[in-house]
Amino acid sequence: MPTTTLSGQEFSRPRLESLLKRRFFFTESFEIYRTAPNYKGDNRGLYDYGPPGCALLSNIVNEWRRHFVIEENMLELDCTSITPEAVLKTSGHVDKFADWMCRDPVKGDFLRADHLVETVLETRIANNKLTPADTSSKSKAEQFDEATMQQYKGILAKIDNYDGPELGKLIEDLDIRNPNGNGKVEAPTAFNLMFKSTIGPSSAAPVFFRPETAQGQFLNFRKLLDYCQGSMPFASACIGKSYRNEISPRSGLLRVREFLMAEVEHFVDPESNKAHERFSEIEHIELPFLDRQTQLSGKTTVETASIGSAVRGKLVDNETLGYFLARIYMFLIKIGADSQKIRFRQHLDNEMAHYACDCWDAELLTSYGWIECVGCADRSAYDLTVHSKATGTPLTVKENLPEPLEITEWQASLEKKLLGPRFKKDAKKVEAAVQALDQNTLENLAAELAEKASISIPTGEALADGKTTAELSGDMCSIKKITRVEHIREYTPNVIEPSFGIGRILYSILEHVYWYRPQDTAREVLSLPILTAPTKVLLVPLSNHDSFKPTIKSLASRLRSIGIANNTDTSSVSIGRRYARNDELGTPLGITVDFDTVKDGSITLRERDSTAQVRASEDDIIEAIKNLISGSETWKQVSQRLPAFTGQAQDE
Repeated sequence: MPTTTLSGQEFSRPRLESLLKRRFFFTESFEIYRTAPNYKGDNRGLYDYGPPGCALLSNIVNEWRRHFVIEENMLELDCTSITPEAVLKTSGHVDKFADWMCRDPVKGDFLRADHLVETVLETRIANNKLTPADTSSKSKAEQFDEATMQQYKGILAKIDNYDGPELGKLIEDLDIRNPNGNGKVEAPTAFNLMFKSTIGPSSAAPVFFRPETAQGQFLNFRKLLDYCQGSMPFASACIGKSYRNEISPRSGLLRVREFLMAEVEHFVDPESNKAHERFSEIEHIELPFLDRQTQLSGKTTVETASIGSAVRGKLVDNETLGYFLARIYMFLIKIGADSQKIRFRQHLDNEMAHYACDCWDAELLTSYGWIECVGCADRSAYDLTVHSKATGTPLTVKENLPEPLEITEWQASLEKKLLGPRFKKDAKKVEAAVQALDQNTLENLAAELAEKASISIPTGEALADGKTTAELSGDMCSIKKITRVEHIREYTPNVIEPSFGIGRILYSILEHVYWYRPQDTAREVLSLPILTAPTKVLLVPLSNHDSFKPTIKSLASRLRSIGIANNTDTSSVSIGRRYARNDELGTPLGITVDFDTVKDGSITLRERDSTAQVRASEDDIIEAIKNLISGSETWKQVSQRLPAFTGQAQDE
């Protein structure tokens, strides 16, 4: 997909990736083994971060903690990655955490079905947009009309809404083949994305590497609630590695098998209308929305609206969900995302989890297209409910009512002495099915039981006799309306979950901040915000003259003492070349020490993007750096306050 650099120039992904690998932001894991004799490992989708990448990643995470954990007074956890099978069976991951996969029977390639459709249709659209001179040489089979073009675009707009059979029909009807060899592929099948293992020498206890950090937070809900003295609402947070066995890893850091996640679980009273006490602080913020109906119409038109109007108009389901969408937007802008390359896309019905009320993805535009970087979902009460049911542990909130509450409701009672002999091993299934009946069903069954000798209860799963219903006689089950007085309200909280893929955010931002000097395309720049830049200050002595060394040493020590990451470049190349090398690393500030420094103690401070410089005392420059990093002063303010450096241009 055509994109531009930060300064509007034509973007070249190979050039950026060459820079990132050359400067060791990241590298493919186990790279030297790729050419080793007899090596058969699959290291796709696994990456190591080098020094600047590691520092950038850490700075993004640190800012995430400040922006969310500290600002929202969240309770941070560090939960294990190894998860028992029973936990993920309960959560639904064992049965449902899958992507649709196609196989090329000739080449043996495994392809993710939706990505295969996307790749082929995008290629067809791109090839059909050739100039008239180019299209004259194309065969008729390669050309298609405007109606077909719109059909393809419509499919791409709602690609996330197709399930396996629908993707299979698209592949068959549109003759979509493996781009690597043009071979036909088999029908899509579901492939579970979790890595499975066992614990202990007996291998008797199956486990998975977690695909998300959320489950550990749900399982610790009672302890978290106790920690905050039972006060609601509250939020927990977890930052850690997650693992997904991607079918066909691609797109560098955007689709990997091991990655860093940062997730929030905001627990809220469902009867509060999911209002947020700080919503008024952000309701004016305008966000670019791509809603469900627009996608289903085959379009990708983005509409901008304030989050306040989006919630009032029910485009976004509730205030708490809307609050986090706005906070996510603010975070992405703060760490370097281009506001023109952000959109919030609403999940379509087929891609949204069955328990979710509403879900939006913050997507960033890259040369790979729109990339989901943050998901923000209203998960209702699903997770706490299923884990409570599976363990028999109440994961609920109890609060004293201001006044006693009289409740009249239908209640079913079972005669367990008769239930056991009748259903044997299925007795607990039947009991659970009865307990799950809602009030309307119980009322209808009570009327039915008054007329008949027995009633039929749906069990949801087959019993020993193969039936999915249980026949209960009147002496085995009774249903009566009872009235009780409650002094305590007990409820299961709902959960709003913002989930961040840190690696995806990191790469997307690197594309957003990349550009090159107009006078020299080889002079590439990463305009990372000073907040997240791996190194904040470059120290550059004019030469290796001994008189410069004490000042450089003192400056490095002073900066380290106040927690400012700095680096010294004493190589023999020109100052301009040394600055250019560090522009590639995103270093925002540079200090030059020269012979005037030895005379009067003054030093110069250079700003990366403009290459403008000011000159002042060491104390004034250090103070300016501190202000720039803290955000209390901008470069424009610094350059107006301190004298401009009018000596020889050091970037020539």
